[in-house]
Amino acid sequence: MKTRTQQILHCTAVSRAGRLLAATLSLAIWTNAAAAGQAANIPAPSPDKLERITEFFNNEVATGKLPGAVVLIQQHGKPVYLKCFGVQDVATKIPMTPDTIFALHSMTKPITSVAAMMLIDAGKLSLADPVSKFIPGFSDAKVGVGSGTPDGESALKLVPADRPVTIMDLLRHTSGITYDYIGGKLIMKAYSESGLFNEQYNNEVFADRIAKLPLARQPGTLWRYGHSTDVLGRIIEIVSGQTLYQFERQYIFEPLGMASTKFVLESSDERARMAEPLPSDTILKLAEAQRRAHPEWESGGGGLVSSLTDYARFAQMVLGGGQFDGERYLSPAAFKAMTSDHIGPGSGVARDYYYFPGDGFGYGYGFAVRTDPGNAKPPPPGSIGELKWDSGSGTYFGVDPKLDMIYILLEQTQNERGRITPAFRKLVYDAFATDK
Repeated sequence: MKTRTQQILHCTAVSRAGRLLAATLSLAIWTNAAAAGQAANIPAPSPDKLERITEFFNNEVATGKLPGAVVLIQQHGKPVYLKCFGVQDVATKIPMTPDTIFALHSMTKPITSVAAMMLIDAGKLSLADPVSKFIPGFSDAKVGVGSGTPDGESALKLVPADRPVTIMDLLRHTSGITYDYIGGKLIMKAYSESGLFNEQYNNEVFADRIAKLPLARQPGTLWRYGHSTDVLGRIIEIVSGQTLYQFERQYIFEPLGMASTKFVLESSDERARMAEPLPSDTILKLAEAQRRAHPEWESGGGGLVSSLTDYARFAQMVLGGGQFDGERYLSPAAFKAMTSDHIGPGSGVARDYYYFPGDGFGYGYGFAVRTDPGNAKPPPPGSIGELKWDSGSGTYFGVDPKLDMIYILLEQTQNERGRITPAFRKLVYDAFATDK
């Protein structure tokens, strides 16, 4: 059976295939040996401490802070905790299930990043490729900097980019592309007045529009969250000759069995399984209205919907080093590149207030990766090497190789996510903590 990379390539040079096979076999041997030798030393969660997760979310629902949520902790490939809380919609009162569908928002980004790395694996794309190779509007990229005017006001001055924006920049959020609600006021004003979201737009139109906007910083100098992954989604389309959904469905969703993961729900049954925020969660309600109003836009940065059942398979593939159920999706080299810190010491990349990976985390290609305990006292819970990402809709997932564990929270709340997410993370790691 061909690997996903081989299916993209159609043919692979014998020497390269040999190296890939050798690396794959080495990883498999190492993984099996590690599993046999270390499983006994990996702590299992405490049932009593897992019950604290149940108590926490029962209280969130009972006090009206959440309509509902679903939670999974899976260790050694098997669920050790799986519970559904509350309802998927307070209007219908349909109970939450593992197949309830949630808007992933930014938890779309890791999937799009994996899709891009599959093309890099196949030699169809390179980390060093300039974005302008695919989207010509980026060939004349300008950086917006503040500048004083004669009357003492501030104005946005445009200066040439020091170097081209690259595929690596898109993957690690160092492109200078931002969101309209992040960064300096002048850049935010330029974005909000640009008509970026006017009328209809697909990935092609969106990428062409954003190419005309000023970069917030010089490429490669600052980790700045933004539409980088949306631009990456358009490049995947150009390189593959497919829409983003067609490519991801063929090479990720169908092979992994992620039948409910898509950009647009296609049936009444699917729509009936959709989780909804509380009516009072106005920011998320507005964001969801915007997403649903533009089914033509397959946003690689935030457009997918999915279920717990589906996303667990994707997360388990990540825990498996790019492999799941006997099939390889990423070569060992590509997986290592994705999950290594590329913005740490020596990278030249700065961090500011908007550094969302958080204390103790670096960033790879689509994932935050735990590199050190961090500065907080006591340090945040977790393991060195842990991968994670979350979203503005409250969805969250983590992959912990040290514990051979994945954990996922799916909910729909912007109002409460800033409080719930760290509390959930602490409860998960408390359950695995060994008593001293």
